[in-house]
Amino acid sequence: MLYSRLVPSLATSALPPGSMAAVAQPEIRGDGVLLRPWRAADRPAVVAAYADPAIQRWHCRSMTEDEARDWIAAWPLRWRGETGAGWAVLDVGLDADVDAGPVAGQISLRRVNLGDGLAEVSYWVLPHARGRGVASRALSALTAWCFATLGLHRIEVYHSTANPASCRVAQRAGFAAEGTKRSEARHADGWHDMHLHARLAGDG
Repeated sequence: MLYSRLVPSLATSALPPGSMAAVAQPEIRGDGVLLRPWRAADRPAVVAAYADPAIQRWHCRSMTEDEARDWIAAWPLRWRGETGAGWAVLDVGLDADVDAGPVAGQISLRRVNLGDGLAEVSYWVLPHARGRGVASRALSALTAWCFATLGLHRIEVYHSTANPASCRVAQRAGFAAEGTKRSEARHADGWHDMHLHARLAGDG
């Protein structure tokens, strides 16, 4: 494991603050997906994603070429600041050697708190890659890595109660529904109630 030399027991102890910043952000492989750090060449995929009405509905924004460039450039800063981490998701199927190809989506850690072993995950999938379980496979891969390598204790997913697709993604990845946060997030059409899902390191 990437951090095995830093912490004696990753199963029971979160990495101390400073550990993420000390190493490069890794690639993560899972069930037919590759999660890799964003590259400057991914800018067209980011612009296309935020032009998609389904993604715009939940993220309340579009992106120009310059904004997409800055969005990509911000992720390494967030990794070094240990506040978040973003990966481009590639649907690589059975070819374990694939490390290039069209971006299928994104997945990111937000509100990272290494000291408390907590983080939140968000994700989206581009239209051409929908219907293949990309988001749930990416979420499963990232979750496994967070528990085994970052030593996190709890990972959360929030989504609008009007977004059943995200609900299905979370459930397929083993995130139990824990409740509803009333009027917690502002979307394009106003304030939405949000479902909270979570998975613990000790869950099956």
